[in-house]
Amino acid sequence: MQTTRRNPSRELSIKVLDSDAGARVSLSGRLSIDTSPEVSDRLLAILGQKLISSVTIDMAELNYMDCSGVATLLESLKIARSRSIMLLFTGLPDRPRYLLEAAGILYLFQTGAYSDDSAVLEAS
Repeated sequence: MQTTRRNPSRELSIKVLDSDAGARVSLSGRLSIDTSPEVSDRLLAILGQKLISSVTIDMAELNYMDCSGVATLLESLKIARSRSIMLLFTGLPDRPRYLLEAAGILYLFQTGAYSDDSAVLEAS
């Protein structure tokens, strides 16, 4: 099942594609102080599912992320790890990648390339 939410005033689109193995969340636009609560709510709802084994966050279309976006991703990672759910980033653009590197936390996240329906891990 796929769901999409777009709020033009906040410049963020969230697409969720559920499968038997897990969920793929595609973020497009700006992950900022204005939009991070919505992303947090969606990710927490997904991570709260009982039979989910992995969540892939596709950021290929993410063109901006601020510190509140980083906090949202860290919160999601903490919850995923506490529930033994693999959290994978794909398509991480240069600017958000740089923000995570500058904060010294990129190493905490698994990053990869998304090809067809399978995630391929790459070194962070």
